[in-house]
Amino acid sequence: MAYSGKKPFAVPGARGLEIIRTAVAGGIFDDGKRQSDRQAAAKANGNGYLDRDSKDGAKWYPTEKARQMLAWLESQIAGGVAVPVASAGEPAGSGVAAMEAKLGAARALLAHGDVMAARELAEGIYEQAKAGGRFSARFRLKESLEACHRIQADALSIEVRTKMRIAEEWEKAKAEGKTLKGRPKSVPDENAFTAEEAGLTRKDLHYAKQLLEADRREPGIAERAIAARLQAGLEPSRSNLRASIGTKTATKEERGDNLYQTGPEAMFTLLGLESFCSTIFEPACGKGAIVRHLEAAGWDDLILADLIDYGTADQFGEVQKVEDFLTSAPPDVDGDFDIVTNPPYGTVLNAFVAHALRVHRPRKMALLLNVNFFGGFDDDDRNFALDECSPARIWWFSRRLPMMHREGWEGNKANSSMNTAWFIWEMQPDGTYATPTTIRRVDWKDYVPADLAAVVDDEAEARQPESEDA
Repeated sequence: MAYSGKKPFAVPGARGLEIIRTAVAGGIFDDGKRQSDRQAAAKANGNGYLDRDSKDGAKWYPTEKARQMLAWLESQIAGGVAVPVASAGEPAGSGVAAMEAKLGAARALLAHGDVMAARELAEGIYEQAKAGGRFSARFRLKESLEACHRIQADALSIEVRTKMRIAEEWEKAKAEGKTLKGRPKSVPDENAFTAEEAGLTRKDLHYAKQLLEADRREPGIAERAIAARLQAGLEPSRSNLRASIGTKTATKEERGDNLYQTGPEAMFTLLGLESFCSTIFEPACGKGAIVRHLEAAGWDDLILADLIDYGTADQFGEVQKVEDFLTSAPPDVDGDFDIVTNPPYGTVLNAFVAHALRVHRPRKMALLLNVNFFGGFDDDDRNFALDECSPARIWWFSRRLPMMHREGWEGNKANSSMNTAWFIWEMQPDGTYATPTTIRRVDWKDYVPADLAAVVDDEAEARQPESEDA
């Protein structure tokens, strides 16, 4: 676990820590008379981590306190595991090394068929690396953070493989009319295999089956999702893996394509309030509800994409791309582009928004979201999208938009119970999105053109048969 009490050492800034590490590893640091390095070294000297050469003021030597401080940092990065104090000329790396050694042991257990032991060890390494990553992020230890993320990714990959093996063993036992007791390393004919006896909850077993089904549909999907998070410099967490491969909700077959087409009321309001550049990317285009409104308003340079192949085309016959936005690269365009979309809700939403801001970096982005998106704190992607890249404006619908039923829904029609808003992110001159957020209430009825008001009201009534509560 990460250190939670009073810190026994003052932790230097990123450059000061790098200088101290260099001094401990080589026994000396030469600042080369560089003013910034000399200032950082002098500050480390004030904290008792470096001694200055009495004759050559550019040379600095590590103290025993510096070695102890680095060892303490490593112990926190390792999730609270005690590590030896580094000696002179030896970098303090035992915390990460200890986790890597455990990874090797987990791989060996899996290779020898001891699935449950491999799973338990991998889960422990995952938690340890996660705690180390949080500590590293808190003190801006870039190299340690990258190492912890890499170990966390490897542990998660082992954990996924063990769970798929468990699901396979369960299927085999069920198909043969057998049951399995204990670890899935062996399948005695006479014994009973229950989830509890295998050390699993029913939830664990259900998730293992979902992982296996996802891998059969798209071999290697979990490994690719984990690798994509690492490549983007993000934490490879269990929750984001579930979101990326869709195991946190019903299967695709159970929920269809999860398509909710955007009503005209939302688009009339957006285009009445915001301006956009000539090129607009719609990464969740569905069957083209947003695209048709943009084309009607005069936009003719639109880029269409969706995870599902709907065959949607623009007015010139250019067919949508089929791609997973969570692993996509920015569109190949000359100059700026904006994003306008009604993104997929559920477990992928936070990752969707963060990926757009981190990787695609549009000039402006308009997303139709549940207003509850503005709350929450326990997701790194949402915190990034709202804290580090705060939206410039939120246009909150005072009158709820008519209900958007899922495409193909044939059940009872219901009124909308969701409060929605257009969230607008806008890149600043310095290349960031950080800006004070302005929130304004708007009524979509004020933006529907007069000649279409009756038609839109009729369509809205058909989609929302009962009057909404005040």
